[in-house]
Amino acid sequence: QVQLVESGGGLVQAGGSLRLSCAVSGSISSIYAMGWYRQAPGAQRELVAGITSGGSTNYADSVKGRFTISRDNTKNTVYLQMNSLKPEDTAVYYCNAVVRFGQYWGQGTQVTVSS
Repeated sequence: QVQLVESGGGLVQAGGSLRLSCAVSGSISSIYAMGWYRQAPGAQRELVAGITSGGSTNYADSVKGRFTISRDNTKNTVYLQMNSLKPEDTAVYYCNAVVRFGQYWGQGTQVTVSS
């Protein structure tokens, strides 16, 4: 079992920044990769950024150059630094962990970017 708890969402003006955190607990050694997803109203959940256990990262084209995913193994936390935020970044952001036989999700944190 893996538990994920997100924090750091909120309301920010366009052009601003936020940093999301995902605290990880449980069977951490079983995790292959972690990621941040988002889901806007009426839209499907989409991958924003991912990081493997080896440290490789990948990003959605829409956030490349603006968002950075990172992790602090000493704190068992994964971060998503979001800069130059746009109104279209408004969504609920979810932390995700992939293990051998499935995946886990956090409860989500709301990010709202005003124009």
